[in-house]
Order: sequence, then structure tokens, then C-alpha cells
Amino acid sequence: MTEVDSVGPRALLAHDGGLTLLDTESGDAVATVDRPGFLRLNDAGDGRHIVISDGDQFLIYDAGILAEAHGDHAHYYEGIPGLTDIAIGAPKAGHVVTHDDHTTLFADGTGIAVTVKSHDIADRDATFMEHDTGNAHHGVAVQLRDGTMLSTAGTSEGRTTVQAFRDHKMIASTDACPGVHGEAVAADEAAVFGCEDGPVIWRDDAFHKVTAADAYARTGNVAAHPDSAVVLGDYKTIAGAEAEHPTRVVLIDTLTASQTIVELGSAYWFRSLARGPEGEALILTGDGSLRIVDPVTAQQVAAVPAISAWTEPEEWQQPGPVLKVVDGFAYLTDPATDELVVIDLERQSVVERWSIPAGTGELAVVTGSAGEH
Repeated sequence: MTEVDSVGPRALLAHDGGLTLLDTESGDAVATVDRPGFLRLNDAGDGRHIVISDGDQFLIYDAGILAEAHGDHAHYYEGIPGLTDIAIGAPKAGHVVTHDDHTTLFADGTGIAVTVKSHDIADRDATFMEHDTGNAHHGVAVQLRDGTMLSTAGTSEGRTTVQAFRDHKMIASTDACPGVHGEAVAADEAAVFGCEDGPVIWRDDAFHKVTAADAYARTGNVAAHPDSAVVLGDYKTIAGAEAEHPTRVVLIDTLTASQTIVELGSAYWFRSLARGPEGEALILTGDGSLRIVDPVTAQQVAAVPAISAWTEPEEWQQPGPVLKVVDGFAYLTDPATDELVVIDLERQSVVERWSIPAGTGELAVVTGSAGEH
């Protein structure tokens, strides 16, 4: 890589026919890759790379920027962006979770998770630690700061279990999480897993069940902030619905194992949830607004007009709006106008609109530094 004066954020977009890397300060396309198929984009945790879930493998994309801190200043580098030659075999490559400089990749086809230090994700000689959950299932796993591995367990027929392992030995387990899906780590290493009847929380070496207000109360997508004890989650109450179009979210308190329902008045979907730099809850709703909710008071404090009004696609893989937050800025895709919209969260206003390829359905943003999440 070549040392430069500075680097700006770059957005990787997955769209019909491949990948496009965008300079978010100029709107210029930095690089493109032709690649067929549905490609899921995941943060690699090192600020430079993106992990791509591609069928039965995980691929590693290099965004070509690096920021290295040196005391009271930093050094910046640029390289040639693009797909690396690293491919990690994983039947039905699924979720990727980053936490505390560790990245965990889950293979739904085997139920095996592998964890690597985030800064070694593109190192061919990196050491991967394997964790076998026992059976193939659509699952997730995360390694906590103390080395505890939290993982789902189940089969292709169903999953209700979350387990905790330390030094490869199970130390706790709960079966009180039907349809377990979604994971996030909040302040003090409290972890939340979404369930169909109220989330499960891992805190103080034990699992705690949240009591839901409705008999069926599915939370399957959650967003946390490392300095907030409250986790944002989606909230669905119609069992078996193909498309519920929910208008309520939940704020899950990991200290009290309770949750508060917040009515937004407009629908959202699973790509709509994020957290701001101060821990504020962010939700992109169907009226095109970015809602900002105080996680402590559960009050909406702002609604920033951002993109065109939209409805959830019939199939989740189809292009729909995506929300990502990095270093105080929210990045949103607008499938109606084929734009990437950038919002300054401190000013609560749109600062850029850039053209993007048609059919964009996935988004990842990196800054060169691992400290943006």
C-alpha cells in the first residue's frame, strides 16, 4: 500500500451483476467486480475488509484503505481494492459477527462456526478456531471478551436453544428461545438473542428471559451499542405472516431483562435498524424517514426525511433500502432513485446523495480504521 495524506469512507454495494466500491466523499466508483448471484455483505471488523457470504463460501473483499493510529496522529494508506484470493469454505455460508477484534463466520449447512482475529481475516496463515454446534441449522455465534462462546443450537426443522461455552466446555444453556435469530452485544458484554416469545439475555454468566407482552412476539433482528445497556429490536406479533410490515420496535433493557414497545407509525423491515454514535436507536421507516429514538426514554426525538417512500419487497433478497452507520454518519440506499444517501447524525440532515447501480440490495461501509462500530 502507498502512504497518502488521508482516506475517506468507502461503500461496497452488491447489486445485479456484481459489486461496486464507492468513494462516499466524491461519489466516484473506485472499483467494480462482475460476479453473478446473490452476495451478502458483512463487516469484517478490521475497518478495511468486507466478508461476502457467497453460496458455500465466504469471500474477502479489500476496500483498499487503511488508517493506523500512532499516538496523537494517524498514518493513512491506499492500495488496489478488489476481491482477494481468499475463499473460506462454508456450506450455506450464513451470518458473520464481529466483536472485540474477533470475527465469527457461521456455516448453516454444517452448524460449524469459525472465529479469527479480525485483523487477520485476510491473512492466509491466520488461525481459525472451530466451534461445532452439533447440527446444521440457520444459526449464529459470537465470542465475548472473556473468551466465552455463545451460539445457537438446533436443526433444519427448528431451533430453540442458546448455549454458552468456555474453554470448549458448556457452562450454560437455555431452550427458552423458539425460533432463535439475531444477536447483539451491549454494554458490559451483555448479549441479546432474538426469540418468538421475548428475547434471551446473557449476563453475569447466566441466561435471562424477557417476558413479552404478546403471546407471539418475534424479535429476529437486533442492534446494540457498546456503551448502551439497551438493545434495539424488531417486533412482530402475527405468527406465520409472510410480510407483517411491523410498525413497532422494542428497546430491550439488558440490566432488568425487560423491554419497552415503541410505536413508530410507519412500517420498517429487517435492514432498517442501527445505532448512532451516542447509542441512539435508528430506524428507517416506510415513509422514507430516519427515526431517531432515545433508548432510555423510548421517545422519538427526530425524524429526518431521507429517501423515497417504500414498501418491503416480497422476497427479502430483492433490492430494498439498507441502513448502515459508521463514524457519526448514516448511509442509506434508495432503491427508487438508485441513490446512496448520507446523513450527518449530529446535524440530523442529509449531506450527500450519490448515484449507485440499479438493483443494489446490500451495503457495507468501511473507513480504514477498526474503531467505527
